[in-house]
Amino acid sequence: MARFPEDFLWGGATSAAQIEGGRCEDGKGLSHLDYVYYRGPKRPCNFMLLDDYKKARIEEATLNFPNRRGIDFYHRYKEDIALLAEMGFKSFRMSVSWTRLFPTGKEEKPNPEGVEFYHNVFRELHKYGIEPLVTMIHYEMPYGFVDEGNGWETDMIIPYAVKYMKFLIDEYKGEVKYWLTFNEINMVNAVPFLGGGIILDRPGPTSKIDFDSYTPTPEITFERKGPPPTANFARWDQASHQALHHQFIASAMVVKYAHETAPNCLIGNMFNLHHLYPETSSPKDAYRAHEETEFNMLFCDVMAKGYYPAWMLSWYKKHNINIKWYDNYEEILANGKVDFISLSYYLSTVVTADPARQEKIGSFIRFLRNKYLETSDFGWQIDPIALRISLNELRDRFNLPIYIVENGIGAFEELGEDKTVHDDYRISYLRSHIEAIADAIEDGVDVIGYTPWGCIDLVSCSLVSMSKRYGFVYVDADDEGNGTYDRYRKDSFYWYKKVIASNGEDLD
Repeated sequence: MARFPEDFLWGGATSAAQIEGGRCEDGKGLSHLDYVYYRGPKRPCNFMLLDDYKKARIEEATLNFPNRRGIDFYHRYKEDIALLAEMGFKSFRMSVSWTRLFPTGKEEKPNPEGVEFYHNVFRELHKYGIEPLVTMIHYEMPYGFVDEGNGWETDMIIPYAVKYMKFLIDEYKGEVKYWLTFNEINMVNAVPFLGGGIILDRPGPTSKIDFDSYTPTPEITFERKGPPPTANFARWDQASHQALHHQFIASAMVVKYAHETAPNCLIGNMFNLHHLYPETSSPKDAYRAHEETEFNMLFCDVMAKGYYPAWMLSWYKKHNINIKWYDNYEEILANGKVDFISLSYYLSTVVTADPARQEKIGSFIRFLRNKYLETSDFGWQIDPIALRISLNELRDRFNLPIYIVENGIGAFEELGEDKTVHDDYRISYLRSHIEAIADAIEDGVDVIGYTPWGCIDLVSCSLVSMSKRYGFVYVDADDEGNGTYDRYRKDSFYWYKKVIASNGEDLD
């Protein structure tokens, strides 16, 4: 008996910001991610304070912005899609760049060159029988919304975002069946600038940014030691949860619209899945793990069930978070429930109730270590069993199909003299997680697809660099944009091709 369904959607995942390049070509505008600059090896770059943002805007000519280059998918998409087809992909997760269609986000009509580009990409995918899985907003937004309203913190962005997402449905519904509204929607709470365009040390959500007052300041280096030294958690929670509410509203509006106008399309949510272990058998640690798990499930509760759970409303009250509720929000959420759950899964984490060592609820990268697990080059602990456990929990909670749209291991890699990369560690990581997925399917979980992250090397989100590589395909480009950008198959390319051809049966 096969462990995976015959129509299982094997593939890989990317995002426009990290692969496309083509900066400002054919009418494209700049997004807020185009102003996140490279700061050096192993230096996290996607947490931006006001001084960082001013520096990026004023010193633009001298800084290194890898997202603007990507891996040149804009010009090489046919070559890249042919490589995906060679592996036997059934599905390709990608995103649309908002600013390639609406350069400032406020245009009345879309940019025709951008519209045609995505038609061309979808045609190329369908030529090989590859189903597009399209994320509408993969973090990116036109940078003007950051300037004017601190990104998603104010509701002024909602009508523009909804217009853009409705346009995607109208224009591409004949070419795209599977859609996601927001990528890792919980990142607006974990990393507010990345997920929501929120600058936390800004005086207020609608305060005008004073670029004239800028003076160069020393770089702040976080080096995985915790939140930035200027973090104001009360401000962080208020801003990020208000932004989250606005994203929930926009998503629900678009889901309802798609159900009414594109009945053949399926729309899912997408969140970063955490599996959390209590550090000890202390009841307090166990409750902290429960609380963190409930917080992680919030992002599915609202989008799949159509309402805020009572415990979250109590949590807001307890922590003095005063959400400005959108008009008729309860009805909007109830009428915009998603069709399936999608998720990214990379690691499990350990939590403690000890106030002196307790990390912020909802954090993505944690610093407590599980002694029973191996750790990757980048400090992420490898735990396929937690994926199986979590998939079972999602089945019991939502009873919806589940699409695993990100999973993988980042590593420093160099192209060898034999023009390949011998990435046995990637094969081992993916094999163990595919086995966990097969076990979950046997447990009765309805998993419909699996698209490992960064199937072609791309610009890392956390480091904004090419150094951290995830792909089956090596791209000859470095952190400074040097290289031929030619593509080379890694050992994992041939292994994954065999996995797909055998529908997950041959993992040797």
